[in-house]
Order: sequence, then structure tokens, then C-alpha cells
Amino acid sequence: MLNPVWLNTFKTLVDMGHFTKTAEKLFMTQPGVSQHVNKLEKACGYSLIRREKKSFEVTEQGAIVYQYAKQVVKNERGLMELLAFDDPFSGDCTLACSGALALMLYAQLLDLQAQHSSLVLKLKAAPNYQILDEIQSGIIDLGIITDSPPPNLFDAVELGQEQLCLVLPAYVQADIYDKNLLTELGLISHPDAEHYLSLYLSKCQVSEFSHLNVKEIPVTGYVNQISQILQPVAKGLGFTVLPKSAVDTFQEPQKLTIFRPKNLVIDTLYMVKKKNRELPARFESVKAILQKQIGTVKL
Repeated sequence: MLNPVWLNTFKTLVDMGHFTKTAEKLFMTQPGVSQHVNKLEKACGYSLIRREKKSFEVTEQGAIVYQYAKQVVKNERGLMELLAFDDPFSGDCTLACSGALALMLYAQLLDLQAQHSSLVLKLKAAPNYQILDEIQSGIIDLGIITDSPPPNLFDAVELGQEQLCLVLPAYVQADIYDKNLLTELGLISHPDAEHYLSLYLSKCQVSEFSHLNVKEIPVTGYVNQISQILQPVAKGLGFTVLPKSAVDTFQEPQKLTIFRPKNLVIDTLYMVKKKNRELPARFESVKAILQKQIGTVKL
């Protein structure tokens, strides 16, 4: 690799056209300038200038090296500008959360991008484990999950809470606690279904459900599109568990029954990023939306 100091001395010499002026500009001695040029010529294997008494002419090889030296300076200047430049409304922001939260947040994120065309917002709906894996691998920058992650790998703060709902077909009476209700109906599964159902059964304080093992409840359907999960439930094909925000957006609520447990089931949401990673300024705009829609963000 060519010494950048020698390249800069040579570039300055060509720009100034004089050894003495170059030495003054670089706060060097004239012999020091000559020494840098000689070392650069030796490293390149070609004469870069033709010396004529007190003046010189740049050789063909010297002209090529001069252009290269100019590009090196330009690249370094560009790098410094990139390092110092952190526009709050420019660049990519990748965010992942549950499908229910994505449904709630997407319109607001689109509004933000519409206001700032250089800001590119990328929202992915994914289960907890996938969000954590992709934060660690650098695929996404920021995630919202429902389990506090390992503190040695992630920075996390509590973002807010959401209510989980056990959603049944309309013909089921919500106040009848039948221990066989869920196994007879079967689960309409989705990417977060097992996690939501496990949490619901552990917190709802319904004794009739205490014997249930999530793994043993039959699955009668699977949908990975949040807007479609409640359609088979509305047709009487099974039950599911979803955040209340997703249930509230369903267009035919009269075809559903929301189970009424003895104790509301509240899920805590955590904002997560990779351990010790400092996010760019553009994420402040995203956090502001999350603060408004979900809760206070201090990550």
C-alpha cells in the first residue's frame, strides 16, 4: 500500500509547482519534500517527475499517480463527512414487531416517510425469537417483543402494555367456563399463537383451563396474515389468542365472542436493540411514533 503521506506530498508538489512553496505549505524542509517524492517513486517503480534545475515536469506515470492521490484525498474527505453526518430524516430504519403491532403502527410510519422522502422505513412482522435472531445478526435495527431478552446480548426497555384476548366464535357463551372448550374448538394458529396462548393460560386465573397443555390443544388452522387470523374464528372453525388492538380492527365483531376471564391478561412490550449499539439520529423519529402509539421510549 502506498504511503498516504508521500502521496499527499506529491499531490501538493504538483499543485504548487515548486519545491520551496510545497515545503512551506506542508511545514517541511525542501530536502524532506524531495525525500518523500523519491520514496514514492521507488514504491511505484517509475519516475514521477523529470527534474530540470529548479523546476520539474510530471511524467505520464506521475500524472496517473497524481490523479490517484487526488482521489485518495477526496475519498478521505467523503469518509469524514459520512462519519460526521447523521441526518435525522435520511437513511434506512428497519423495525420488527408482532403482526398486531405492525397493523397498528404501519400507517403512522408511512406518514413519517411521506413527510421525509429520504427516510426509508422497513417494517417486518415476526415472532419474538426471529426478531431477536435478526437483531443479533444485524438484519434489523430495532424490535418490539413481549419477553424481556437476555441482558448480556440486548439493551431493552419497557415500552408499554397490551391486553391479550381469547377470541371464540360468536355461538360460544363467554361466561361459561367449560374445561373442554378449547380442545373441542381447536386452535387457529399463527406465528405468535403458542406464545400468546401460553401466557394467557398462565395469567387468566381460570381454574377450568389449568389442566391444559398448549402442545396438546389440536390445531384446526394456521394463518400468518394478521388481518386474516380472525376470519376462520368468525366461521366457527376454532379459537385464537390475539392482542386487543388486532381484535378491534376486525370488520365483523358480531361474529366473535371475547372470552371474559377472572383476570385480564396483560402482556408487557419491550423495545430491544443489540447490546451497546448506538442507533443513528433518524431513529428518534421512529421512537416518537412508538411513544405516541404505545408508550414512553427511552432506548
